[in-house]
Amino acid sequence: MKTLEVVALTNDVPEKHLRRGQVGTIVELLAHGMVEVEFSDLEGVPYAMCAIPENSLMVLHHIPDAIAA
Repeated sequence: MKTLEVVALTNDVPEKHLRRGQVGTIVELLAHGMVEVEFSDLEGVPYAMCAIPENSLMVLHHIPDAIAA
């Protein structure tokens, strides 16, 4: 995973009121397989930021790999 990649949660994070499927952006790579993810509303206003294990995220792709290459 890289900074500025768009990701979705694969698990709930109840302590942050985040549900599986919510979309965020990786803003920092942390140690031990953790990344800092910012979650924003449709107007770009952040409503949560937290460290999430990489294995609890799925990178979202907006174009097929064949076109991106």
